[in-house]
Formats: sequence, structure tokens, C-alpha cells
Amino acid sequence: MMAVGTAVIGSLQFGYNTGVINAPQNIIESFYNETWSSRFSEPIPQTVLTALWSLSVAIFSIGGMFGSFSVGLFVNRFGRKNSMLMANVLAFIAALFMGLSKLAASFEMLIVGRFVVGLYCGLSTGFVPMYVEEISPTSLRGALGTLHQLGVVIGILMAQVFGVCKRCAVCCVLLSTVSPSVQLFVVERVGRRPLHLVGLMGMAVSAVFLTVAMALLDQLSWMSYVSIAAIFSFVAFFEIGPGPIPWFIVAELFSQGPRPSAIAVAGLSNWSANFLVGIGFPYVEQLCGPYVFIIFIVLLLGFFTFTYFKVPETKGRTFDEISAGFRQSAGHGPDKYSAPEEFNTLRGDDPDL
Repeated sequence: MMAVGTAVIGSLQFGYNTGVINAPQNIIESFYNETWSSRFSEPIPQTVLTALWSLSVAIFSIGGMFGSFSVGLFVNRFGRKNSMLMANVLAFIAALFMGLSKLAASFEMLIVGRFVVGLYCGLSTGFVPMYVEEISPTSLRGALGTLHQLGVVIGILMAQVFGVCKRCAVCCVLLSTVSPSVQLFVVERVGRRPLHLVGLMGMAVSAVFLTVAMALLDQLSWMSYVSIAAIFSFVAFFEIGPGPIPWFIVAELFSQGPRPSAIAVAGLSNWSANFLVGIGFPYVEQLCGPYVFIIFIVLLLGFFTFTYFKVPETKGRTFDEISAGFRQSAGHGPDKYSAPEEFNTLRGDDPDL
């Protein structure tokens, strides 16, 4: 438990740096304006200020994309534990860049610091779930795997509280913190697949109610309460399944040899989606108005269908059993390859795997 708790500190850093940028927006923009004025003796143009702010937010996800895709390079060369220790150096470097940016009157240092901490968080989102999964006993693998998401939402909560953000935002994060705590006790009873399916369908239904509420808000004032309830419901269902489960189920589906590469691809997909949503959502919202969440509804239903037909249950199953299930579902029969033979095929020529 001590090893798992220590590893999850990296997840807390990820959550904190995800949520911390929003609260001090006005302070950061004032700093940008002061720095620009001292350099060029004129106020910063609004378009440039908006671009710098957007870059400050988006550069975190870009760093995360690079970091997550580099997970395999680190763990295959240095191992899981040493990779986590080495990644911490990036957190200190990022803190120095961001902490000294005002003293140096350089908004470039702040942006570089955001990139470096994104790089650190991208690495952590691969290292932590992999390490926790590999040191956990099979009977507790799912429960301990949810601690990664719990660390993330606790970090976001800390960022919101320190930033003294709006009450609704803090309530959402509190709900996000409670849900993984509950899942910690039910994931090994119910299983990954049912929780993921319930979460996806619950998010889709919540998004339907949210879309209806937003469309009718001008006609019916009480729809504002429906929209708030739908938002809370959406967050709760996200934390039931789609929030924590994808982080550790990838590690369960692959043997030790290809596992780092699989987690790297999964992490890159996650960070790329975060970047695209962060950059594109304001423009899509302007185009679609209150119907913007229909896009999410369609995607969620697609994810639900794929999970229902293709994703196996991994609760209490070893990799050999999961692999045999894949072979059976593919129509090859259970005896075409033995589990050790398949592992040797995946391992290739590396004798250390």
C-alpha cells in the first residue's frame, strides 16, 4: 500500500496541474500585459493576449502527448520505478520555470514551464497505472487501479479550492472525488465491464437531458435546475466507469512485453482528445449552440457499442485467461496457441521480458 500510495502522488500532480490554470486567469493575463508593456511600451493587443492565454492552456496537453508517447521508451530502458523517479526531475524544472517567470519578466518561461509539467504528467499517466497494476494482487488489481483516478480528482479539487473557484465547480469536483472512493469498494465485486457500460450509457442519457434543458432554457426557467442536475449526473457517471477504468484496464489486457507500448498509445489517445476538445469546443459551441452535446451523445453510444461487443471482463482473470478468451472470440479455438507460446511471440527476442 505504501508503494501504491507513493506512486499515486504522480496522479495527484496531473490533476492539480490540469485544474490550477483556470483560477488565476486574470492574474496571468495581467502579467502578460505588464511584460508586453515593459518590452514594447504599449498595451498588449487583445488578439495577442487571447493567443498567449490559449497557448498557455493548450501547451500542457501538447506536453502530455509527447510524454505519454514516450512511456515505452523509458520503462523498457530504465524500468518502472526508475522511470517514475526520473520523471520527478521534470516537475522540479517546471516549477522553477513557472516560479521564476515573474522575477525574470518572461511569459515565455511560464509557457515553457507549462509544457514541461505537461511532459511530466504525460509520463505519469503511463507510469502510475502500469506500476500499480503490476504490483497489485489479482484480487485487488481493480480496486487499487482506481486510486490513479482518485489521485487525479483530488489534485483537481486542491487546485479549485486554492483558486477559490465558483461553488458549482467545487461541488462537481467533490462529486468526482466521492465517486472513485465508492468505486474502490465495488469494482472487484461488480467488474470493470459492467461499470464501464453503465458509466457510458449514464453519460449519454445525462447529455440528452442537458441538451434538452439548454434548448428549452429560454422558454422554461426551471430548466436551469435540470441542466445542473444533468451536469452532476454526467460527472458522476464519468467517475463510475469511463474516468478510472480505461487507465488500468489497458495494462490488464496486455502482457508485460507489449504493455508499455499499449499504454503509450492509450495515453496519446487520451491527451490528443483533451487537446482537440480544449481547442475545438469553443468553436463547435458557437456553431451548434445548445445542441453541441449531441456530438458527445453519438460518440458515447459508439463507445458503448464497442465496449459491449469487443471489450472483455478482466476482473479476477490473469493475462493468460484474458488472452485465451480473445482467441476463442476470434474463432481460433482455445488450443491453437498456448499462453506461454503467445507470450513468447509477443516478447520477441528480448530475454528480459
